[in-house]
Amino acid sequence: MAKLRGPEMCMKWLFRSWLMMRRLKCCLLHLRSLKRSVRKRRGLGAFISLLWIIYPKGRAEDLYRKFVAFEKQYGDKEGIEDAIVGKRRFQYEDEVRKNPLNYDAWFDYIRLEESVTNKGRIREVYERAIANVPPAQEKRYWQRYIYLWINYALYEELDAEDVERTQEVYRECLNLIPHEKFSFAKIWLLAAQFEIRQLNLNGARQVLGNAIGKAPKDKIFKKYIEIEMQLGNIDRCRKLYEKYLEWSPENCYAWSKYAELERSLSETERARSIFELAIAQPALDMPELLWKVIYVLCPI
Repeated sequence: MAKLRGPEMCMKWLFRSWLMMRRLKCCLLHLRSLKRSVRKRRGLGAFISLLWIIYPKGRAEDLYRKFVAFEKQYGDKEGIEDAIVGKRRFQYEDEVRKNPLNYDAWFDYIRLEESVTNKGRIREVYERAIANVPPAQEKRYWQRYIYLWINYALYEELDAEDVERTQEVYRECLNLIPHEKFSFAKIWLLAAQFEIRQLNLNGARQVLGNAIGKAPKDKIFKKYIEIEMQLGNIDRCRKLYEKYLEWSPENCYAWSKYAELERSLSETERARSIFELAIAQPALDMPELLWKVIYVLCPI
């Protein structure tokens, strides 16, 4: 037999493809005539879902209508809901497949799954979304991505009510962020506040201590001091103010708040000493604020 040439091979391949599509169309046209038992419904539903994926996108509407009709006739509540959201799920799958870093599409996909309230599906989509780490270690590329982790943690805490998984989500997120280049105070504070809600004060202190050690920020110091002040731990507040000023000696806000703390405890001499150390700094960010507080708290 003579060997087929390029054009002949191409025609043969096109004919086979056309024949396959004709057979698929026949399957769809005979869908209503398939009177299977309810036990076989899941298998047929999976088969139709597969056709939905491989059938041309522009001609999938008829398949979708038949799929929904089939689920309404043979399916349970879960199957019917799954069929109704199937089209939108397919659209989001197509979007994230084309661009896995499209975090807005992932958010929309997650909201869709949360409306169905299937824990397994919700967690699966969250895990797929957070697996798409920004390729560049620049904060502007991570800002939207981090909110996937935040929403994931809040879902596990508030909706799934799974404490261990919530802790794991926060831990994995904090381990993933390149803190030596940039960090996010928000995720540190949310993790600490979660531990406080679990009445785990030591856990919250550990989170905030790690934050100060790896990525100190004004918001973290302020919140940590606020927590210890509410608990009445004055010595801890003093140590935190010392670390705060060691990290940012030009910060007039920190100097003034430290002095106000001592003045509120009637430790006037300690407050004066703090002010003397403050004005001795080679550089201050807001000296007018510091002098105003000195005039109010320690008048001449």
